[in-house]
Amino acid sequence: MKICVDTRGAKSYAGTGIGTYTARLMENIMSIDDKNSYTFFWPNEGYDFMLDKKNVSVTLFGEKNKRFWDESYLPSLVSRRDFGVFHLPQNGLGLPRNKQCPYVVTVHDLIPYTMPETCGKSYLDRFVEQMPYIVEEADRIITVSEYSKRDIIKFFNTPAEKIKVTHLAADSGFKLMNKEVAWQFLKDKYNYTGDYILYLGGFSPRKNVDGLIDAFSRLVRELPGHYDLMLLGASKDNHYELKKKIDNMGIGDRAIFAGFVPYEHLPYFYNCASLFVYPSFYEGFGLPPLEAMTCGTPTITSNVTSIPEIVQDGAITLDPNNTDLLTENIYNVLTDMDLKNDLVEKGLRRAYNFSWKKTAIETIKIYEELI
Repeated sequence: MKICVDTRGAKSYAGTGIGTYTARLMENIMSIDDKNSYTFFWPNEGYDFMLDKKNVSVTLFGEKNKRFWDESYLPSLVSRRDFGVFHLPQNGLGLPRNKQCPYVVTVHDLIPYTMPETCGKSYLDRFVEQMPYIVEEADRIITVSEYSKRDIIKFFNTPAEKIKVTHLAADSGFKLMNKEVAWQFLKDKYNYTGDYILYLGGFSPRKNVDGLIDAFSRLVRELPGHYDLMLLGASKDNHYELKKKIDNMGIGDRAIFAGFVPYEHLPYFYNCASLFVYPSFYEGFGLPPLEAMTCGTPTITSNVTSIPEIVQDGAITLDPNNTDLLTENIYNVLTDMDLKNDLVEKGLRRAYNFSWKKTAIETIKIYEELI
């Protein structure tokens, strides 16, 4: 079967959930499927790793004049080629109107519908305008959690059998490391040697970093030992407001905005963290808690949306609106070694249930169902 996948997001959205999903799906499909024939769309350079696969061809797209490539070139290409299936992994945005083959789309979440106030206007408008058509025209909708599946059914009255859930996974680089090696890396690369509570992700209001800062400010002088709050992520969204808040609280010396960190460095930060906290209000999947658990890092996260489905008993889950409860649990994990060790063990056990190979196998089955 001839399968076409728009894999441009692997490069264009590198470092995001959608970018990671697209890249790992593509890599694992190439690794395990020699039977079907694949065409991958790719932006300009950096596709050498695909060239030795006999059943994979690459169609190059430009990275400038994006509107032309998305609205003219891609639809024309899909309509002219004899594809058995066309898969658009980036929430289905830009799905061609002139349908010539079965469509598979991956809808990661419906945040523009559930929390529109957290989205940029241009993305919000595009998403809300296109999603009804995407959901209607797709022959199969892949989503990343049972929670997101329920959201799609709720907002669009989509038949449940049309929607397939394929969970995400942590990359192979996320694993339990030798602590001395991990700490030496942080010392050499970042000149950092102190204990810390870790958060990584965006600074959108839905991530609730504000609540984490409030909890940390109550604890910072009470904890036995010295713990900083390490915040990893690019300086965008509410970053400036959060930094100003920390300075006004007088804890600017203890809350560290480390900025963007290369993806391959993240496992070292997870492994050295005393605790990972992710108090998000909404996630379609929530990959960072799973990455932390895979690295053997005790984790506190939210009990809302998809997160409990993913972490189950591998992390402490709580109401993200309850700052008192968050404060109490951070203190408990950092002062109770038995609790901490129990979280590490349960987190690792839960994390072993996820793999990108499994995601790829399930996705290939979805393609083949449409023949």
